[in-house]
Amino acid sequence: MFSPTALRSYLHLHFLVLIWGFTAIVGLMVTISPVALVFYRTLFAALGLGAIIFFKNKQFKADNKDIIRMLAVGFILSAHWMLFFASARVSTASVCLAGMATTSLWTSLIEPLVNKRSVRPLEVGLGILAFAGLYVVFKFEFDHALGLMLALASALLAAMFTVANSRLVQRIDAYVITFFEMIGATFFSLIFVVIFEWQGWSKGEPYIPATGDWIWILFLAFICTVYASTMATQLMKQFSAYLINLTINLEPVYGIALAFFFFGEKERMTSEFYMGTLLILLAVLLYPLLINTVLGKKGTLTEK
Repeated sequence: MFSPTALRSYLHLHFLVLIWGFTAIVGLMVTISPVALVFYRTLFAALGLGAIIFFKNKQFKADNKDIIRMLAVGFILSAHWMLFFASARVSTASVCLAGMATTSLWTSLIEPLVNKRSVRPLEVGLGILAFAGLYVVFKFEFDHALGLMLALASALLAAMFTVANSRLVQRIDAYVITFFEMIGATFFSLIFVVIFEWQGWSKGEPYIPATGDWIWILFLAFICTVYASTMATQLMKQFSAYLINLTINLEPVYGIALAFFFFGEKERMTSEFYMGTLLILLAVLLYPLLINTVLGKKGTLTEK
């Protein structure tokens, strides 16, 4: 099912997901507003990527249409992160991560439209299984409805982002893609910072980081973005956007465990919450077991 090279890449993808599982926790550890957090994260990530591209003697060049596409994808990514951090703030890190696990459902619907291929019933079916798990979570955690809705919207944007990148990476270096996307995300989040301050929507949350915030901001910028996002984009050359997002559905497992470790009883949820999350994760585990059977002997997990 996996060649040795593909297996190494797949394990690398899981390591990246483990890193991302920590991001909702970071969002709760900093004191600044979610929109300001995204601004600082993307600004420092853009600076870091620019330095890497320069010292690696890579070319910043891309045709104008692709630059516009990458900047637009950066807008989507910025909105995804703002909704993600806002979801964790108004509910819990666990609820936020459970909602994000529906990304594969959105991808199963978006990717066929973009890549002009037929919808695979298996992908939709497993996506619906993940959504059923979400329904169980929502039914018994209704007091976290707003956080769950924000996470669902964030998951939809994450699916759009991954599908767009899976096409761009076929012809553009992953570092260059992430650099231009961070530029777009920085400008988009800066606009929102101004709007939130003008409209008074920040609810007293500061825009200037406290001294203790900087270590987490730099962690988000350089580890979660410069390293993890670039490597994930690079892996899109090997794996389909659907498999990438389905694997990312394991983020709740890592994130919920980490959240309980850091925040203890605050992150303890009902048994129904964990039952619903288990259904979501079942969809992740079933996909690699079933995909070869459905696609035939020539079908692989890396099939685009």
